[in-house]
Amino acid sequence: MTKNSKLSYLFLAFLLIGISCQEASEQKDLNQKLTTWLDEKHEESLQTSPLRLTALGRKDRYGELDDMSMEALKEEAKWMQESVDELKAEFDYEQLDQQGQLSYDLWIYQSDMKQKEVNYAPMQYIFDQMTSIHTRLPNMLINFHKVDSLSDMEAYISRIEQMDRATNQLLDRAKSQAENNILPPRFALEIVQNQSKSLITGQPFDESDDTSAIYQDMKKKIGALLEDDLISEEKAEELEQASKEALLNAFKPSYENLIAWTENELPNTEEKPTGVSRHANGTEYYNYRLNASTTTDLTADEIHDIGLKEVKRIQEEMKSIKEEVGFDGDLQAFFKFVNEDEQFYFPNTDEGRQAYLTEATKYIDEITKKLPDYFGILPKADLEVKRVEPFREQDGAPQHYMAGTPDGSRPGTYYVHLSDMSSMPKTTLEGVAYHEGNPGHHMQISIAQELQDIPKFRTQGGYNAYVEGWALYSEKLAKEMGQYENPYYDFGRLVNEIWRAIRLVVDTGLHSKGWTEADAIQYFSENSSISEGAIQAEVRRYMVIPGQATGYKIGMLKIGELRQKAEDELGENFDIKAFHDLVLGSGALPLNYLEKQVDTWINNQKQDFRKQGLG
Repeated sequence: MTKNSKLSYLFLAFLLIGISCQEASEQKDLNQKLTTWLDEKHEESLQTSPLRLTALGRKDRYGELDDMSMEALKEEAKWMQESVDELKAEFDYEQLDQQGQLSYDLWIYQSDMKQKEVNYAPMQYIFDQMTSIHTRLPNMLINFHKVDSLSDMEAYISRIEQMDRATNQLLDRAKSQAENNILPPRFALEIVQNQSKSLITGQPFDESDDTSAIYQDMKKKIGALLEDDLISEEKAEELEQASKEALLNAFKPSYENLIAWTENELPNTEEKPTGVSRHANGTEYYNYRLNASTTTDLTADEIHDIGLKEVKRIQEEMKSIKEEVGFDGDLQAFFKFVNEDEQFYFPNTDEGRQAYLTEATKYIDEITKKLPDYFGILPKADLEVKRVEPFREQDGAPQHYMAGTPDGSRPGTYYVHLSDMSSMPKTTLEGVAYHEGNPGHHMQISIAQELQDIPKFRTQGGYNAYVEGWALYSEKLAKEMGQYENPYYDFGRLVNEIWRAIRLVVDTGLHSKGWTEADAIQYFSENSSISEGAIQAEVRRYMVIPGQATGYKIGMLKIGELRQKAEDELGENFDIKAFHDLVLGSGALPLNYLEKQVDTWINNQKQDFRKQGLG
């Protein structure tokens, strides 16, 4: 090569490098522009929901409640579609990097799901025993509406004053459904009625010695302001009087209207119903719910079959533990032993309830110390373990997690129903602690909220199969991390896992195959050691929230499948910490998007290893 040709070659190389750097810079700028645009749109969306803002620890629109009308839901869907049209017009998908394209895709995905939600909204029960506003709103006010100033307390009272309007909007929707014979099972409305009555029992609603939970909370927060010298004695008395008036003039009437409606509709409900397939368009609605809950295109029949196979597989593992502990009898006899022997339960006393909370906290603390060996990204947020408030506590109902705020001002909370300790065996306690706490819900959701380099809507989003699949995967991961030293507690882990496998069978059985509540309870009882009270609460949950329960096992299976694929293809170069950081480091994802992320990561890892001479 001549000197001139060498110079020409070098000039061309520098030119190409310059062009590449310019393109990279332009791509970075475009991605930043997209992130800014998405953050602005997300903020617009948040500003339509005062309750979502409060859940995030913010005090915007602090004295307001959401518009609960069907018109508001339609307007939200319309706004989402318009934002998608604007997204497509403003940004060239091909010019974005991988994370930018993922954000672009997820915004469109969310809009598509919102359109479907509106389409099927007339099929979704408005009032049920699990997630409805009648218990959710008091819970939010008590636990999420923080009072640090006079204006915060005035905002609390203002929200109580709007209860009548919000409840009536939902009642209008429920009445419209009832006209089309869309009513939840009888047990659901009976429980709603009882929950509603309990919320307006005690002072100031009657002359009893007890104080209602909501009034007790309002007085407690007023008292704290007074104690901190933020208000005067006179102002405290004014606030307490205003609280009482709001409860009597808005809160109480809203629940009386709901109670009257349930009483009117109870004769029209089915005492022994099947699932939503009994309604007109019920099959189509259930297919939508499966798609939304699993983020897959699996059919009801396919999910049912997966469940049957998983139940059989897990039972074989259960038999191994039965033999390990030297139990003489078949698996059904072992179920009965674990389900009934007193050694596996705390006393049904306040001391027993506290012991449950203490032991759950102990296991979470133990595994938290081991997290750095399996994860690079760790949560900053604190975690509390608490008993569910009396007004929404149900015998045998499943434990659940409520996220803290992104800024850490409110910790994440693992809630436990402890009204009936015979439904809360020690054997499953350890696994549930990992599921709800670390490395499960608390860790995953906290990490997502704390992510810095992605649009905010992705840090606050959630997809049922991913979120619940990760939590169930975490129960099994804990064994890998050296937990479950007690073989009965390891059996409890399998009880938790078979519980989720049974959900695939029972949920599809109820909503697609004509099963009754009794059929579902029988299958559950024959294939697990879960207590009778817990089984009934579970089955009734599935009946009013179709499809949701299928996300757990489908999500766990997919995460396990993707990990196995990475281990097989990367061999000794597989890094468990890097894999976990990949799964958690982009926020919650639909399963097909998660699979795409993992496949790309595997290919990139292979290329890097080849360059290093390792692969």
